Amino acid sequence: MSSPPNPSFAPAPPSTPEPPPLPSPADSENPSWSGWEVLQIVALALVSISVFLLVVAVAARRWLFPNLPLVEVAKIPLLTVVAQLLGYLMVLGFMVSLVKRRPGISFWREIRWNWPKNASVYLLAGVALSFGLQAVAHFLPMPKELPIDRFFQTSSEAWVLSFFGVTVAPFMEELFFRGFLYPVLARRLGVVIGVLLTAAGFGLIHAPQLGRAWGPVLVVFLVGLALTITRAVKKSVAAGMLIHIAYNGTLSLLIFGASDGFRHLEKLNQ
Repeated sequence: MSSPPNPSFAPAPPSTPEPPPLPSPADSENPSWSGWEVLQIVALALVSISVFLLVVAVAARRWLFPNLPLVEVAKIPLLTVVAQLLGYLMVLGFMVSLVKRRPGISFWREIRWNWPKNASVYLLAGVALSFGLQAVAHFLPMPKELPIDRFFQTSSEAWVLSFFGVTVAPFMEELFFRGFLYPVLARRLGVVIGVLLTAAGFGLIHAPQLGRAWGPVLVVFLVGLALTITRAVKKSVAAGMLIHIAYNGTLSLLIFGASDGFRHLEKLNQ
């Protein structure tokens, strides 16, 4: 007769592996750069734009405007745009160097560029956001004259600023605010605080152009809020950039239409 099986040698039932814990929204943001390095980007932007503005103004006064004081030359809108463009190029190079210091790291993947498949949806969202906030602005105290209006004194200035506003500006602002600043704040303080602080910073950086009037600054804060929420939800800097481009582009088209193709800019102050 065979002996009964020994239960001590019975095979153990297979164990079900526990699923890995889901990361929290804040934990999902873990950039390779620190908050101090984000401050270095800010410092480099301020210093480089100031230095380039001085260099460009000195060169322009020597060869183009010899009879104007240097201070007045530095206020010429087109020269300001040139200095800002040169400063942005330096900042972009520094951003890339921060990411690429680790071998094998993709810059675009690390900043979560993530180009969306349905790009047209985000462009339409930018148009809708522009019209929606224009409606909100009617209920806010909006000054008749703003410092940014000096960029719309001539047709050439209006064209240059409009082109800059739908190309370079959205790209660089999204790289910094949603690509570099937001993930650091979200990792440290959580998604909600990160979104609010990023939007606040976006509004404050535009405040000098808006005369620090709270009405237009609030509108820009709301734009930043929409862009940062898009970044937080979609994990895509490119999606926010498309909204940003469409928003700025819609404003430029409205100004274009109101001024008869930038030919009668005086109508903007009527």
